Amino acid sequence: MTEEYRYGVEILHLLVSPSHAYFGRARDGAADVPTTDADAAEVVAGKGIVGDRFFGKAAHMDAAVTLFAVESLEAIAAELGAEPFNPLLARRNVVLRGAHLVPLLGQDFVLESGGQSVAFHGGRHAQPCAWMNEMLAPGAHPAMRGRGGIRCRALSSGLLRRGPAVLVSPVPLDPSQAGEASLLRPSRLP
Repeated sequence: MTEEYRYGVEILHLLVSPSHAYFGRARDGAADVPTTDADAAEVVAGKGIVGDRFFGKAAHMDAAVTLFAVESLEAIAAELGAEPFNPLLARRNVVLRGAHLVPLLGQDFVLESGGQSVAFHGGRHAQPCAWMNEMLAPGAHPAMRGRGGIRCRALSSGLLRRGPAVLVSPVPLDPSQAGEASLLRPSRLP
């Protein structure tokens, strides 16, 4: 039997961007690309988020959707003595409050929002790029290493919606590790 843990989280942002904004030399500035902080994002199993730069790209199938805990960004800003950062500048698809993501590496888990469920597999760390020093603050790039979120494969299709959500995880969470995360109820799956 596999235990299932349900945690109350919040989807703060859903970033959908058809192309990369950070390439070339940082001194030349970020590319001017349309980016949507959507109220909802359509996820397609095996492909990612419809309309996003990684959607359906063979090289990114196992890592097409990025999840990021805003608490990491808040901690980094505090450590660097900076004002709070705009979470969209990190260019992660799903920005969550209350989720401890590192334990989900190598695990299958579900995000429930707006009455729908989307299953993911936590693939690997979402490593930051050197652009974070320009876009956030000097020192942000090294500070984000190991705290830049996770890259995931979409295992099922569905809609993610901004707002209250539930993270269904096979991994127990120490509530002190995730800001405002709250355990809704542990249950057993057959």
